[in-house]
Amino acid sequence: MIFATEEINRNSKLLPNITLGFWIFDSCYSRERALLGTLLLLTGRQVPAPNYQCDHNSLLPAIIGDAPSSSSLMMATVLGLYRYPQVSYGSSISLLSDKQMFPSFMRTVPNDIFQALGMAQMLLHFEMVTKDKGKIPSLINVIQQTTANVIVIYATAENLVPLLEAISVQNITGRVWITPSAWQVSVQVLSMRAVKTFNGSIGFFIHKGKIPGLKEFMYNINPLSSPNDIFTRKFWEEAFGCQWPVSGKNLTSANLVGGKKPLCTGHEDLKSLDVSVYDVYNFTYAFSMYNALYAVAHSLHNLLSCKDGQGPFQNGVCVDFYNFQSWKSLHYAKNVQFENSAGEEMYFDKNGDPPARYDILNFCFLPDGSSKYFKVGSFENKVQGNPELSINEQDILWSEQFNQVPHSVCSGSCLPGYQKVSQSGQPICCFDCMLCSKGEISNITDAVNCMKCSEDNWSNDRRDKCIPKHLEYLSYEDPYGASLGFSTGTFSLLTVSILCIFVKFKDTPIAKANNRDLSFLLLIALTLCFLCSLLFIGQPAKLTCMFRQVIFGLTFSLCVACILAKTVTVVIAFSATKPDSRLRNCVGSTVSNTIVILGLLIQVIICFTWLSMCGPFQHFNKTSEDGKIIIECNDGSVIAFWCMLGYLGLLAVVSFLVAFLARNLPGNFNEAKLITFSMLVFASVWLSFIPAYLSTKGKYMVAVEIFAILASTAGMLGCIFLPKCYIMILRPELNTRGYIIFLSNFKEEKEKTIQLKEHESF
Repeated sequence: MIFATEEINRNSKLLPNITLGFWIFDSCYSRERALLGTLLLLTGRQVPAPNYQCDHNSLLPAIIGDAPSSSSLMMATVLGLYRYPQVSYGSSISLLSDKQMFPSFMRTVPNDIFQALGMAQMLLHFEMVTKDKGKIPSLINVIQQTTANVIVIYATAENLVPLLEAISVQNITGRVWITPSAWQVSVQVLSMRAVKTFNGSIGFFIHKGKIPGLKEFMYNINPLSSPNDIFTRKFWEEAFGCQWPVSGKNLTSANLVGGKKPLCTGHEDLKSLDVSVYDVYNFTYAFSMYNALYAVAHSLHNLLSCKDGQGPFQNGVCVDFYNFQSWKSLHYAKNVQFENSAGEEMYFDKNGDPPARYDILNFCFLPDGSSKYFKVGSFENKVQGNPELSINEQDILWSEQFNQVPHSVCSGSCLPGYQKVSQSGQPICCFDCMLCSKGEISNITDAVNCMKCSEDNWSNDRRDKCIPKHLEYLSYEDPYGASLGFSTGTFSLLTVSILCIFVKFKDTPIAKANNRDLSFLLLIALTLCFLCSLLFIGQPAKLTCMFRQVIFGLTFSLCVACILAKTVTVVIAFSATKPDSRLRNCVGSTVSNTIVILGLLIQVIICFTWLSMCGPFQHFNKTSEDGKIIIECNDGSVIAFWCMLGYLGLLAVVSFLVAFLARNLPGNFNEAKLITFSMLVFASVWLSFIPAYLSTKGKYMVAVEIFAILASTAGMLGCIFLPKCYIMILRPELNTRGYIIFLSNFKEEKEKTIQLKEHESF
């Protein structure tokens, strides 16, 4: 205070023609004495008289103090009523930032909120956690039982000292302590045992900037040159272990026997004092006090620099320096802004708080019995809401139990791909690491929740990255697609080969039997049925999706209609041979052609209606299978699809019934038995297809349908045409008109013999 006051008064540019002085009142860490001192300063009387100012000889522009927050709260309550500027150099409690309760309070030490934020960032920096709070006995019990290597203490100076002493009494060692700024006050009154206990601790300390000339000033202090300085004489006696002569008494060295202290001369050397007694480099609140006094000086400077018409008050009025009200002085104090001796910007925010700056110090107990602080980092709120923490880990001297940064976590960190799940009944720092679900990822360490991948992406196996979903469809590169494509080509060539055989032997009796033209048309239709399955292989496109089911339905309807026409032809041909038969006029190609055209036309109407109303379309199925986008064809109208299949089934059932009823007709004139077997194969395949189709998805659903197409088509081809090809190629002697007449006569004689035997038996 003295140093800063003299320095300001020597500065002719800061407060010209003004001499700055001060009154000091020692509150002795007592709230009552702080309140008393405040009223004394306001009234100017030894006996306070509230609301009166009895001293008119000097101005009181501001009150600086107090250091303890509890005292400052009492002072700010009174000073706020008068809007009297109060600048504290040591009170950091966050409550004092409430400008509704304490409108005239300001301070040059940071708000405790920033210290808490800084400690939290320090914990994150070292991956450490906090522990429970409570009364000292319960705290000691928790500390003794915990396995944590690092313990954070967050308390005021009044509560910190008894806590630290209690910890040392219980001989709690092997821990690293993170302490608040109150530690720098507490360590001065701690026992040596407590100091040893906290060796290697790190903590937040109020920032100590550079004050040029302060060290020299402190070494030049002398009670002889400042006889009215009430502090120096008392300090001199305690620092050098001497006593000043008492007025009216002539004390000599002869009087000092019997254990009395030697006389103080005033020529003792301050530089000879131990650093623990007189440390001119490390004063707890020196820099804060220095900034507080300069804040008042700069506010007075701004007040004096006001020009009429440009003032901050109504009508641009300035303040009469020798007759101003406290609230006007408060205006200037709140808006002060300057650069201090350390080159740091100094100002007060809307809450009266300065820029948050802390030094992070490492406390070490040295082998020679002394203790010392080493600066290892800093914490500063340079940009509002964006604090910065800087720590040099290499400079930290941990306690002897640790040779590196101690780890103090209940649970290890969760790697990317996992999320933290709290353990029941345990502190929040105790958790299990659970692998993210399918389709979710976490790409940071210690993720609280997993993130869901977008619709087009899926999680990888490690669950730490979203990757594009695999496109899936039945392709020719797929084993299923390749085998089904090969089968399609093979059956198609076989059908064309059979057609060629029938063309070559078109004039033989077997080829002519049961409408040769229908056989050719049926073989062509079967070839188309085989080939239509190729529309189901490969990536579904707009056109293929629209027409593949329709082409399948039309080609199969043509096949079954041809089979029905052939069966009806057999029945008509046999019945027309009977005398007086009315079916003689139906013999020919008219009936068969009508059946084929009508059967196909009805299916054409169904398919056209389907396409015009709600036809099939390409669909990207992103939810059916994990990690895959299935490119498929949506049938559009499910009712229309099943109507198409239903009509196809109806044709097959009618064909089967007609063929079954005609199965006992003479075999050399018809193929009813072969058609019956082919329809049985067709029905069994498609009845099995329905549950298989409904129970599969993706490319396997398509594979099932292709298999049903190939199996049913191959069944019709094999049952109807392979026996005939066998005779045409391997047994040509059976494919003659004479053999057929002989076989017919033989069967007639056999039937007559059977009838005769039955008559004789009767």
